[in-house]
Amino acid sequence: MTDSRMNPEAPPTPDHVTIYAKDYEPPKWWVRHVDLDCDLSADKARIRATLNVEKNGSHDRPLVLAGDGLKPLTVQVDGADAQWTLEGDNLLIELSGEAHEIATTVEFDPSANSQLMGLYASGGLLCTQCESEGFRRITFHPDRPDVLSTYSVTMHADAKAYPILLANGNKVSEGIGEDGRHWARWEDPFPKPSYLFAMVAGDLSANSGAFTTMSGREVELNIWVREKDLPLTHHALQALKDSMKWDEEVYGREYDLDLFNIVAVDDFNFGAMENKGLNIFNSRYVLADSETATDQDFDAIAGVVAHEYFHNWSGNRVTCRDWFQLSLKEGFTVFRDQCFSQDHNSEAVKRIEDVRLLRAIQFPEDSGPLAHPVRPDSYIEISNFYTATVYNKGAELIRMMRTILGEKDFRKGSDLYFERHDGQAVTCEDFVKAMEDASGKDLAQFRLWYSQAGTPTVRAHVDASGSGAVLKLQQDIPDTPGQKDKQPMAIPLKMALLSRQSGAELVEERTVMLGEAEQTVTFEDIAEADPILSINRDFSAPIILESDRDDEELAALARVDGNAFARYEALQELNLRALLPVIRGETVMDASKVIAAFDATLSDERLDDAFKAEAIMIPSEAMIGEKLATIDPDKVHAARQALGHEVGKGLTEKLEQMYGRERPAGDDLSVAAKGQRALSNQLLGLIASGDPAKGARLAKAQYDGARNMTERQGALTVLVSLDGAERGAALEDFYNRFKDQGLVLDKWFGLQARAERDDTMDAVEKLAEHPDFTLKNPNRLRALLVNFASNQWVFHHASGRGYDLLARMVIEADKLNPQVAARLVPPLGRWRRYTDARAKLMRAALQRIEQADGLSKDVFEQVSKSLG
Repeated sequence: MTDSRMNPEAPPTPDHVTIYAKDYEPPKWWVRHVDLDCDLSADKARIRATLNVEKNGSHDRPLVLAGDGLKPLTVQVDGADAQWTLEGDNLLIELSGEAHEIATTVEFDPSANSQLMGLYASGGLLCTQCESEGFRRITFHPDRPDVLSTYSVTMHADAKAYPILLANGNKVSEGIGEDGRHWARWEDPFPKPSYLFAMVAGDLSANSGAFTTMSGREVELNIWVREKDLPLTHHALQALKDSMKWDEEVYGREYDLDLFNIVAVDDFNFGAMENKGLNIFNSRYVLADSETATDQDFDAIAGVVAHEYFHNWSGNRVTCRDWFQLSLKEGFTVFRDQCFSQDHNSEAVKRIEDVRLLRAIQFPEDSGPLAHPVRPDSYIEISNFYTATVYNKGAELIRMMRTILGEKDFRKGSDLYFERHDGQAVTCEDFVKAMEDASGKDLAQFRLWYSQAGTPTVRAHVDASGSGAVLKLQQDIPDTPGQKDKQPMAIPLKMALLSRQSGAELVEERTVMLGEAEQTVTFEDIAEADPILSINRDFSAPIILESDRDDEELAALARVDGNAFARYEALQELNLRALLPVIRGETVMDASKVIAAFDATLSDERLDDAFKAEAIMIPSEAMIGEKLATIDPDKVHAARQALGHEVGKGLTEKLEQMYGRERPAGDDLSVAAKGQRALSNQLLGLIASGDPAKGARLAKAQYDGARNMTERQGALTVLVSLDGAERGAALEDFYNRFKDQGLVLDKWFGLQARAERDDTMDAVEKLAEHPDFTLKNPNRLRALLVNFASNQWVFHHASGRGYDLLARMVIEADKLNPQVAARLVPPLGRWRRYTDARAKLMRAALQRIEQADGLSKDVFEQVSKSLG
């Protein structure tokens, strides 16, 4: 069964229907041009849309225009009043000819739009969000990504309240109307799908700049914000210039318009949106200075600016045919922004950060009730597939293709892809085919990564004898909902065999392609008899690796492996080997090997501070839990705390000596300075783990003397989990200092929600009633609840209070913003992984949500799949 979002000519269907990729049909009517006349105010928008439609093929099907909560005031065909019907929210018009001009008029109240999809009011601004299906909340339209049109937009608004009027493309004219109103007309010459439409009206000021493209054209750049926020936009503007330059140098992609605008909005469901020529950003990914933003915030801003800019080609000029192909644009663009960030920071550290995120969010998704392929087969609500699997695992697929093809052929493939499909709406298959055609390599088996869900487990073992060695590999892909008995995948494994003492590569790094369930690789003439296996270097494939390397081998890899990521992995594995037996009740804590490995890492002057900060990070409780068949959060927490305490005590002198180094200037954003601050904060955390009283004193001193937000937040991160007067004084000061700065106040909520304390559950319940907490702002809602649900030990309080709180918040948020509410559900959906008592309480919380009146299809899909 399909509905009009995939097949606009099908009869309307009720909510909660499943939409299948196999039912895709091309549109029966094209929309070649859209002209919008928009009369705008906060409480009333009147939109007159004129569509030039053209029949696709020979048929007698009506024109079906999608709507969402709209009522047509007028409907005309070729200038005359038309016969029409509403079926559900969809407008049906019978047409007799091959091409027509369709004109409709609608009115609605932007200020009442709490979903933040379509046209809505935010802090005195009027702005839009149309991906994925928001355009139908503005006017009647097919609203599907394979209908590409040119657009012209005329905006009318009060000149005092909304002095700036922005839309896609280039502004071609403007003027003054009557009664203090003015207008502006914009034209976008590039055909685009409706999800890329955007307009903004408001009292804004611009930080402006320019970029000269590789062909010599000058592009005007503007970052639009409230005037008071202009000093906070310089980093975003520079990131935009850096992104434009990088895309030219690495992919040969030049920007195509004469103008590029970014607008910062406080109320936004996503991080940002790549609308053609008019990117709309969540303000947290635009506004920054050293007093209010951490080094991680600065890096995130650069990464998101790059991501949205790169979409101009990988998403806009070449877009997706249907929403099942979402990873076509998102996986590719995430990969591109990751590479951009690697090139502008530490490549190894960026790779570690990306993999840590993948393991924390996507691996659990792959092993739970919401598991789905990178190219899904079905959905109820498309917004639920803006997931780590589509984005982050999708990026890993692109990275694997580059590994398999090599950088030169991968670039040839991307060039061919852009040239072949410019101005088209295409599929993931089209991307893979371009890579094949450009390189001459067969990727038939590799395509399974797009259709098979689940994280493969690869077992690796080396038999060494005489002067040779044999690498034995096995792969297994677990069952996931709706998928069993899966085929072996094409898995590229970067590997080397190393000397135990020197780390020299006895077998130089190479990529082994694992394509069978079981496979062996033979190596001859190895200089040493007992080499160590270094495998899945740089995380060349998104797999779970199992090997029989012993602790001494891991310690050697952690000390001598020339591949930074593999070195980090060895350290993480040593941590897990100390933790897991304790959690299982098999032994008492023995931290000696971890302490020795951390000591060696901190003492190695060849390693930079940024890497050391990552290397001495004890695995999160979530990552530890993923290694257990059944998770007991109390045991996981106790073991992790014990390991931290032993490391802190065992390395006291070294930790304090390194922590006491002179710090870089507060506004120094060099890679070295950011690395030193990151290491300093990690050292402080370990010192506090070993001696909480000393840690509290040092953290409070760092807080009081902080010269930037990285130092201040780093200190407060430690203090919030400790006892003592220092904690309360710092929290009070932070609130009073930043209570009028919403983005910084989000940090205050989030830090307390992540505190590892017995009373954090009480604190979170109080914060949910705090005057500054609101369900209407997605950033504030996520700051409290996402951080709380990520705090494994506290969220999984044995009483079930955490589950009750989250369920109540999901039900309340669903009434305002279903899309945001749905993203809060997955932590409850993992109930099968937990001890019986907790599993029962988590399931009951899901059932409570399921039984709520008027549940949106967004939340319904998440809950129903989670209950299974």
